[in-house]
Amino acid sequence: MPAETIVLIVEDDSSFRRSLAATLKAADYKPIEADTLAAAARAIAHYRPALILLDLGLPDGDGVDFVAKLRQSALTPVVVITARDAEAMKVAALDAGADDYVTKPFGVDELLARMRAALRHAVQAKGAEPVVRTGALEINLATRIVRLAGAEIDLTPKEYEILALLAAQVGKVARHRDVLKTVWGSEGADMQYLRVYVRQIRAKIEADPSAPRYLISEAGVGYRLAQLG
Repeated sequence: MPAETIVLIVEDDSSFRRSLAATLKAADYKPIEADTLAAAARAIAHYRPALILLDLGLPDGDGVDFVAKLRQSALTPVVVITARDAEAMKVAALDAGADDYVTKPFGVDELLARMRAALRHAVQAKGAEPVVRTGALEINLATRIVRLAGAEIDLTPKEYEILALLAAQVGKVARHRDVLKTVWGSEGADMQYLRVYVRQIRAKIEADPSAPRYLISEAGVGYRLAQLG
């Protein structure tokens, strides 16, 4: 099973939310559902979704404020989905940091196209190529699919986030504190967590995890993804 593109659906209408989740599954995304902003915040911290589909009218707060707060700490693309068609509301959502805005009802093909565009823009914003190749390893930063010698590698969300961070600056060292802040949201997160996940990644991508060719440790500094021919 490949590393799937996780999409968080934040919508309090359970019928619409489940229908949208089924649509995303059929399109090979992995949907995670939240019916409140509080649940969305927990899901973001736990799953680190690649993209968020956000309704603006939630029972515990306003979606525009949520986007503005999210943008203080993350660049996760957000596509707003709502029945509110007022131009002022669209402008407010986009000014707060939303990437796109789709008004209900909408066509499935249109939504999927807007999602793909938002994911591409997120990759470009990081200054990385959509597909990073080093040796036999291929990391697609747009689809979140990782392949080794053509075979798809199953990574957990955090394993993928670590590898994607290193791939976005392939050949360069990512400091321990930067990896912890990006993946766990805090420089003060337990270093042991990082070491455990690095071991897990190596077990999946290295021929000999004890003598890694791809995921290299820089003692006392951090990790880098080696640029191999």
